[in-house]
Amino acid sequence: MTRSSAPIDPASAEWLEALFFSLSSARGIVAAVSGGPDSMALMHLLALWRGSAARPPVIVATVDHGLRPEAAREAAFVAAEASRLGFPHRTLVWTGPKPGTGLQEAAREARYRLLIGCAREEGATHLVTAHTLDDQAETLLMRLSRGSGLAGLGGMRPERDRDGLRHVRPLLDCPKSMLLALCGRERWPFVEDPSNLDERFARVRWRRLMPALAAEGLTAERLAGLARRARQAEEALDAKAAEALGRARPVAGEGGLRLDAAPLAEEPFEIALRAFVQALDRAGIRPETGRLQRIEACVGRLRDALAKGEAFRATVSGALVRLDARGGLTLAPEPPRRRGRAPV
Repeated sequence: MTRSSAPIDPASAEWLEALFFSLSSARGIVAAVSGGPDSMALMHLLALWRGSAARPPVIVATVDHGLRPEAAREAAFVAAEASRLGFPHRTLVWTGPKPGTGLQEAAREARYRLLIGCAREEGATHLVTAHTLDDQAETLLMRLSRGSGLAGLGGMRPERDRDGLRHVRPLLDCPKSMLLALCGRERWPFVEDPSNLDERFARVRWRRLMPALAAEGLTAERLAGLARRARQAEEALDAKAAEALGRARPVAGEGGLRLDAAPLAEEPFEIALRAFVQALDRAGIRPETGRLQRIEACVGRLRDALAKGEAFRATVSGALVRLDARGGLTLAPEPPRRRGRAPV
């Protein structure tokens, strides 16, 4: 049973323990609170959880992106509510020029950069955000529209490592309507962000489509269920890919990561693809966003060359890929001066 299938009783110690179980080992927690109903519910639930036993210290942080004049006032509102609950508060301001395109993506990157910096300064080990079931469904639809692979269809993870910090999303099984009802019932105040109605942003446009999709059976709960199943399949495939990479006997050296490419030809394509990406990671190369098709093409040509006993050379996603005629594969970071000049 998911947490969202049970009625929320903020006085229930058992429910709160299940909700925040992942935070019990934290040495310190930064809670990202914008002032909206989701994050205000999170802050109040953390206060109830903290009051039931000895807990790690919690610091509330609000990011002011500097994009709306109301943002400073909203941060002050959160600070006052946090103080009333006994939480210290910090306002983190995104300064500097803002991009003309890709604003939401840049704001997201800036937000996490500021939150991670705050956590490090405060000695916190965990970051909590108030992403909900509805946020998960919207994320899945956005990634579907961009042609995402199985990894992307796994949506947001309930927990993940973020630059050495444990990022936890305890409300990911909770519908937004449930949290709104909770705020209303418990008289927890919140603010409305007008940017949530701005259709310049893809997430807002997808949110507007959700009722029509739900009427056809594509509800947020079913989309979140698809994401959960995709994550399960992803874990199984990654485990098989790790086994294949182990058989390739990768060895790191000055010239890059050296391995036997034969297992990449013996396995099904999806396993070979994942083993190749894992090898890139071992070589210190992070595949660039949106490069999945190019990596797939590279692995396809690599397998063809292996079958023919031919040498092969290509650059893809920041990596220099070299296969010799004996099946030895070397992966190394592509020299900066050649980036993008010798594509697959």
